[in-house]
Parts: sequence; C-alpha cells; structure tokens
Amino acid sequence: MTKLSVNINKIATIRNARGGVFPSVVDAAVNCQKFGADGITIHPRQDQRHITRKDVFDIKPIITTEFNIEGYPSEDFIEMVLEIKPEQVTLVPDGPDIITSCSGWDTIKFQDYMKEIIRIFKKGGIRTSIFVDPKIEMIEGAKLCGTDRIELYTEDYATNYLLSKEKAIEPYVEAAKKATELGIAINAGHDLSLENLEYFAKEIPNLAEVSIGHALISDALYLGLENAIQMYKRLL
Repeated sequence: MTKLSVNINKIATIRNARGGVFPSVVDAAVNCQKFGADGITIHPRQDQRHITRKDVFDIKPIITTEFNIEGYPSEDFIEMVLEIKPEQVTLVPDGPDIITSCSGWDTIKFQDYMKEIIRIFKKGGIRTSIFVDPKIEMIEGAKLCGTDRIELYTEDYATNYLLSKEKAIEPYVEAAKKATELGIAINAGHDLSLENLEYFAKEIPNLAEVSIGHALISDALYLGLENAIQMYKRLL
C-alpha cells in the first residue's frame, strides 16, 4: 500500500493568523498519527509564515510515524535537519519569496550542488527525496545526484485531470517507470485530492508515498480530520 504522509502546514497557518498556540500543530501531528496517517510532513520556510523552527523541534519527539521535512536547502535548513534527524528530508527548489512549490529541480543544471547536499544528509543517516517534474531527463539527473527517492510534482496532473486523466497521467507513468528502472523510489505530491488521488495511485507503478496537505486539511473542515484521513487512505 502507498503510504499517506499528512502535511500539517495549514494548521500552522490558521494558528498564526491569530497568534498564540491554537490550533496546536503538535496536537494535529499526534491526531493525524492516531487517525491513521503513515507520516507527518512539514515545510518550514525562512519567514516562518506557517511552520516555525520551534514547531519542528516540538513535533519530532512526540510522533512515532515517519517524519518528513521539506524545504529549500539553505544553510540554516541543512543545520536544522541534521540536528532533528527526521526519517526523510525532501528538497524543494523554492526560495523564500515563493508562496508554494511550483516546479521541480533542474537535476542537470544543479547536479553538482544537489550531489553535495544529498551527500551531507545521507552521511547523517537521513533518507533523501528531491522534488522533480515528470521528465525523463530530470529522473536520470536525479539518479546522478545520488538521491534515494524522487517526489513527482503533481500540479500539472491535478490541473489537467478533468480535461483528460489519461493524458494527464502519461508523463508521470513514464517518469515512474524510469525511476524504477534506475532504482529510485517514488513519492508524489502537490494538489492531490479526493477527486484525483485514486486514479493516480492506481496508474503509477511502485508509488511509495504521497504527501498531501492543502486538500486534506480543507476536506477536514467539512468531514472531520479522522474521517478525511481514512477517506484518503482508502483511495490508496
């Protein structure tokens, strides 16, 4: 079964809108775990507009499921991840002025840079995953970077799903086949939802994990957190 990692950034966004500590991201992490999530994902940014550095350190000791920290590999991010030692770090190419992830790494242009970053994390015993677009040359570049996994950036799939799900999934299937051929495990994320997740999971071979935040937390407003997590799990 493909694992579900719940991104709880949106819980922090709501908390930060009013200040204070409610709703608690620590409680959210504990409850997501209790309700069946296979992992917890957070994406701390330098401006701390949602997940804060304190959140990162508060969450680590209270969860027993996989902890996945996403982020741009700035010097302070690298230092924090090495100190926390999550099970997985996912590297995304979005700098401090980006609202949300909007593309994958150019694994050819930034290959030497990525090799060194990945070497540092793997030396620290942390599994690495890098955000990539579903392009064969980017998958081949990811292999040369030395990453353990790729995370397929699924915005294009989600955008085009209602137009033609068969056409929307094609580049992702080919990318997944190439990753498997090269011995790279496959994650996926961005705009996956109750509407489009099941088809994606069925069509992508060897899909290890999906990371879902915005859609799942939005659904939880209407359906309840436990129910929403279980609905997503059933689609996998």
